[in-house]
Amino acid sequence: MLYALIMAGGKGTRLYPLSRSNNPKQFLKVINNKSFLRNTVDRIKPLVSKENIYVVTNRDYYESICSELPEIDKTNIFVEPSNKETATCIGLSAVKLLKKDQDATMIVLPSDHYIEGNDEFIDTINQAVEIVQRRRGLVTIGINPTRPETGYGYIRAGERIVSRIPSYKVERFLEKPNLEVAKDLILDGNYMWNSGMFIWRADVFLREMEKYLPKMYERLMNIYKALDTEDEEKVIGGEYQLIDGISVDFGIMQKTRKAYVIKSNFIWDDIGSFESLSRFLSEYRGNNISGNAYMEESENCSIFGGNKLIIGFGIKDLVIVDSGDVILIMDKNKDQEMKHLVNKMKDDKDLSGYL
Repeated sequence: MLYALIMAGGKGTRLYPLSRSNNPKQFLKVINNKSFLRNTVDRIKPLVSKENIYVVTNRDYYESICSELPEIDKTNIFVEPSNKETATCIGLSAVKLLKKDQDATMIVLPSDHYIEGNDEFIDTINQAVEIVQRRRGLVTIGINPTRPETGYGYIRAGERIVSRIPSYKVERFLEKPNLEVAKDLILDGNYMWNSGMFIWRADVFLREMEKYLPKMYERLMNIYKALDTEDEEKVIGGEYQLIDGISVDFGIMQKTRKAYVIKSNFIWDDIGSFESLSRFLSEYRGNNISGNAYMEESENCSIFGGNKLIIGFGIKDLVIVDSGDVILIMDKNKDQEMKHLVNKMKDDKDLSGYL
């Protein structure tokens, strides 16, 4: 049976101060007046019933998710005791779904993507399910690159397989490149952006984890044995303390020989930075703005305003964000360094109340 797993435990620090620890990116309503999380759930509903939609998160966001998704049963919200990267949260969810259904097929979706063209999205997922059933593969969705993006990972397509939508064996994964390398990848023509969406059988995924992350697999199997017992929560907490977290890309996808990629034809954006979010703002005198702003002799700025009037005069290549208690003024070239900045701010106790 098909199950959707939505990952909703991230803090979205690259969009600070719009995204905060108590209201991270997946809950922001910056496009169509719906949160990213709500849009993600609505997007998959034509294919997966609400009873089979699951969310994995942390304790801090459990109540917010219950409020945002009242139609999802609370038992379908998996809570991690701590953040141990995507391989771990997907692994925990895989053993829980496998306990419920030995034939579970997982559609793993981040909670913070923008997708336009839902019919094409559903068609692509159906194609992925066919590959999973026919080849027992680990399938990811590739995005046709439209620019030399340094904030995304890339996938090189290998041998094409028989399919309705162009689908390939994965030849290699490449993590976030610098600008010059990204330009070369675009010219190569065989690379796609790595969307971070995955489709696989839970048992096949766990077998690959056993090969490439055997210590994590062992911990998760201990959790599997304790599921539906009175010791379940205690065992999950104890095993999580012993797990060395790693992303699913580094830990499994870059090593497995079972990886396939489908070349999608829907419009997709990660919206993981102010640069990407700016593409959804209004154009005004050579700048991108939302909120209350007036620009004069200024160009290529992105303004995220609030109630205050923001006046830009003689400025260029800046991001300005007014979130009420915090105002960010940033060189656009620093966009990919926001996460590092927020981590530095965490070390300053005087700034902790602003995070």
